[in-house]
Amino acid sequence: MKKKLIICLSFCVIALNLFSQENSSSTITSPSINQRDNNELRINIATSIIGFPELNYERFIEDNMGVGLAGSVSLEKTEDMSMRWYALPYYRLYFGKKKASGFFIEGNMALVGQKENYYESYFVNNTYVQGPLYTNSKTNFGFGGAIGVKLLARNGLTGEVYAGVGRLFGDYINDAYPRIGVCIGKRF
Repeated sequence: MKKKLIICLSFCVIALNLFSQENSSSTITSPSINQRDNNELRINIATSIIGFPELNYERFIEDNMGVGLAGSVSLEKTEDMSMRWYALPYYRLYFGKKKASGFFIEGNMALVGQKENYYESYFVNNTYVQGPLYTNSKTNFGFGGAIGVKLLARNGLTGEVYAGVGRLFGDYINDAYPRIGVCIGKRF
């Protein structure tokens, strides 16, 4: 299990580093790409309300595309929410007129940690008896997608709304993970 986690995290870090490297040996730069404001940090208000606050970091690699990483940890008890945490690298393609704004489509992959509590129950002498508490923990990997809209203000503040879903592989608790958000953020 630890080996799978290390491999997945290594792959995510390498993928983000490949996309975020700038070529300093090139003296010719594209006039359409603004060298400032290539980073964005956001908080997802929708998931924060349900006790699963999500932070997003996105790096724009072109005027119409970006790569990012979303991460979240559950603040709720295990009985209320089986998903405990996730790390979700994503790629977005934007279709707006401004830099990295307007309608977008997103492809993502997820590393999800889940925990489920259950009680073993049985009958003894025609009486229902609840046995001890058992906990199952598992880390799963999946792929998904989303669509949404990002709005950009002149001062660098952003707002976005998106919705999507992903499929978890080898999951015994949930077959899918939601990808929903109402986010506010800042470009820098």
